[in-house]
Amino acid sequence: MLISTDGIVLKTKALGSDDYVYTILTREKGVITAFARNRQRISRGMGSALELFTYSNFVLFQSKDRYSINSATSNKVFFGIRSDIEKVSLASYLSELLIELAPEEGEDPTEYVRLFLNCLSMLESGKRSVQFIKPLFELRIMALAGYMPDLLGCTVCGESEGKSLCFLPGEGSLLCDSCVGHVTGQQMIQLTPGELAAMRHIIYAPMEKLFSFALPEQALKRLSAISEQYIYAQLDKGFPTLEFYHTLVV
Repeated sequence: MLISTDGIVLKTKALGSDDYVYTILTREKGVITAFARNRQRISRGMGSALELFTYSNFVLFQSKDRYSINSATSNKVFFGIRSDIEKVSLASYLSELLIELAPEEGEDPTEYVRLFLNCLSMLESGKRSVQFIKPLFELRIMALAGYMPDLLGCTVCGESEGKSLCFLPGEGSLLCDSCVGHVTGQQMIQLTPGELAAMRHIIYAPMEKLFSFALPEQALKRLSAISEQYIYAQLDKGFPTLEFYHTLVV
C-alpha cells in the first residue's frame, strides 16, 4: 500500500551502481529504512528531496516492514548547513544519535522530529553555534529515549542548592559534597552552578523554551564533554561521526 509521511533524511547508502537505501526519521513511523531503485530516474523528479538532512514529504510503498520510495518532495532544504563542514559534521553526528535512539514503529517520534528540525534551523540560521547545539541535543535526546538523568538534587540527601554538586555519568544522578563518601568506584564530575542550571534547563524545559539559555564558550565546552561522557557511560559505545566532528572542532 502507499503511505504519505514527512521525514528527515538521516543517512544514505549506495547499493550497487544505481540503487540507494535511505534511513529516514518520519513523523508517523519513526526511523525507517526505505529503498530507491534506479535513483537517477527517481531523482530527476525529486530535486534535493533525497539529500542528507532535507525535510521532505515521502510517498512510500509499504510491503510488511519494507518501504520503497515512490516519490518525494522537499519541505525544507537546509542549505546553510551544507556549506559549512563543521555544521555538516555535527548534523551527521546528531543523525547517528537519532538512528541509535529514536523509536521505530510503535512509539511516537514527534518530539524527536521537533528536536532535530529545531536544531537544524538554529544551525542554519547561525542563531546558535555548533558548540551550543551539540550538548543540548545530546542531553535532550537521552532524556527522550528513556535515559533522563535525575538532576533535581543529591541522590542521597536530596540537597538541590547551596552545596557543590557532582554528576555521576554512570548513574545519571547527583551527589553533594557531604554525600560523596556514600559512593565509590564511580566517575564523578564537579559541576559549577551554571553548568547544573544549563543541564536542568535542557532536560526539563518545554520545547518552545529549550534554546533560551546562555553559557560562556568555555562552559559550553565543558558541558559538551559532560554530555559526551554521559552518553558513553549509558550506551557503552562510541560514534564514528563524533570522532570526525572532533577533528574539526577543538
